[in-house]
Formats: sequence, structure tokens, C-alpha cells
Amino acid sequence: MKRVYVWTVPTRLFHWLFVAFILAAWISADEERWLSIHVAFGSALAGLLIFRFVWGMVGPKYSRFSDFNFKISELKEYLVGILHPSRVYVGHNPAASYVMIAMLLTAGLAIVSGFLAYGIQENRGILAFLHTEAFREMDIFKEIHELLVNALWVFIAAHVVGVIMDRFLHSSEATLTSILNGYKNKEGDNAALSLLQKIVAVVGIGGSIGILLYAFSIPNNPLILSHTPKVDYKKEHPLLANECASCHTLYPPTLLPRQSWVKLMGDLSNHFGDDASLEPADHRAILAYLLEHSAEGSKQEMSVKMMQTLENRDIIAITQTPFWKRTHRHIPVEAFQSDLVKSRANCKACHSDVEQGVIEDNAIKPIAMKG
Repeated sequence: MKRVYVWTVPTRLFHWLFVAFILAAWISADEERWLSIHVAFGSALAGLLIFRFVWGMVGPKYSRFSDFNFKISELKEYLVGILHPSRVYVGHNPAASYVMIAMLLTAGLAIVSGFLAYGIQENRGILAFLHTEAFREMDIFKEIHELLVNALWVFIAAHVVGVIMDRFLHSSEATLTSILNGYKNKEGDNAALSLLQKIVAVVGIGGSIGILLYAFSIPNNPLILSHTPKVDYKKEHPLLANECASCHTLYPPTLLPRQSWVKLMGDLSNHFGDDASLEPADHRAILAYLLEHSAEGSKQEMSVKMMQTLENRDIIAITQTPFWKRTHRHIPVEAFQSDLVKSRANCKACHSDVEQGVIEDNAIKPIAMKG
């Protein structure tokens, strides 16, 4: 049987970079502090997908979307006669055509929803301008992103199963190894690259790799830049900073609702077992500031999540709130007992920016446990 060159180098490079970037993005989604890495690989994937859609229009014969077969009648014919297909498909067969386009479209939508969630919820990245008052109604983008990622894994699994089945049912065609060397044992015209296609490939694939290198090498680049301003409480409200940070972490006012601050400030003589009483004028000044900057008026993710999960609005211990418990449920008790933490209330042991009024995922420090 004739050996035909089907998958050119750019197509094979796309395939393996697509696999590598998806795996890296999936792994980096496991930890909040790796969110910037997750976004970096997601951005590189975006560049890679843009190349693939352009490649599907201007690339060589078997990589073009025009070579994909989406005829329902031929899909049925192929599936019914899969053991002994009556037609020869050098490129993608009808089943593979549907799975491939589903993977590409789902990956694209997952990336878009990821950028939306990152901008709207985290106030970071190129879509941070969407972090507005409507944020409270747009929390759904993270759920959509997770749903699309799960759907993508289903299509990837279908693709892998299809390749494995083809390996056993039509092993002589060498479909599995074709993504490595480009050749299938079929009859057809060899794929070839024109000068324009070579330029498109270098720009597209090189650009996606460049995006990844840029995201990793340039701190606070536009892809991951936070647009949440940090607060210097020593300058903005010296009294709050001096009185509240002298004994414990300076908790941002945006972490609790008004009712909680009123209750907390109303019994300072019994402040978690200590007497933290203030002069009347100082008490009024600090309480006014806390109420003005409470969680109700904040667009920050931590504030919105706190308000969404807080049923009892007069809880004064942050560690007793449903939001805190949910986000820290996977941390072992030993971590809070370590020499560097010592208490669940010591937020700054892990959140290095909490005393600046923000809690950024990429600013979370890993905890050193006791041996």
C-alpha cells in the first residue's frame, strides 16, 4: 500500500503543544496560588487555537476544515461499517471530524470563559475592566468554565478511544504513529507546505510559545496583572493601623459586613478574651471607617464570596464564617499549629498582602509544617 504524507510538521507541533498546554493548565488549576501559571498556559492555548483556526483555512490539504467530513449520512455509514469501511479517508474520517471540531470549539469557549472569570471575579488580566458592580450577578462564568473544561475532557477521551480503536481495527493504516512521523499507509496526495503556510506556522506556533515565555518572564504583565489597588492603612487611617495591628493581623474592613463590625466594636472590653477598649473619639473614628469600607460596598472576590455565604451577618470571627471554612477545609490542622502560623487567625502567615487590603491567589505562601 502506498505511504502518504498527511500531517505536516506544524500540524504535529500543534497537536503535541495542545496536549502539553492542556495538561499544564489542568495541573496548575489544582492550587489557588498557581492561578497565574494556569492563566499563562491558558493564554498560550488561546494563541495556539487562533493559529489552528487560521491553519484550518490556509493550511495544507488534510489540515483544512474543508477536508473535514461533516455529512451525517457518511458518519452513519462510517460507524455502521467501522470494521470494514467502504470509503477511504486519508485525513479525518467523519467521526474524527466531529470530535476534532468539538474539541477545538470547546477549548476556545473554555478559554474565553476562563478569561471572563479571571477578569470579573479576580479583577485581573485583560478583561478586568468587566469587574464592575454587576460582578455579583456574573459569578456563573467560573462554573461555565469548569463545565466546558469537563466537556473538553470528554471529547479528548473520545478522541483517544477513537485512535485506540483505529489502532486495533485498522492497524495497517498506521494512524496512531502518523501524528509522530506524519505518514499513513494509504493512497493519496502528499501534503506539502507553501511559503505562506510556513510563515503562518512560524508566526502562529512561535507566537503561542512566545506568549507563554512572556507570561512567565515579565512580572505583573497585562495577562495576569491585578487591578485591585492595595491600601496603605498607615497612611490612609493611621489610628486603625496602630490600634488594630499592634496585637494581631490588620484585617481589612472589606472582610466582614457592617453588622459584624458593629458587634465587634460594641464589646471591645471582651475582645476575644482581651480588653481592647478605646477612647470614645478613637472608637467612633475606627468604627466609622470600618462601616464605610465593609464587605457590602466592596467588589473584591473575598468580600462578595463572604457576603454570599454569610447567613449570620453578625459573626465577628473571620475563621468562623462559612467562606473561611470552605476555602481552608483542605488545610490540615498541623499547618495552623506550625511554628510559622500558630493560629487560624494569623492570616498574614500565608496571605502576604492581607494587611494591604487584598488577598491575591498568587500571593499565598506555602506553609512550613512542624517536623
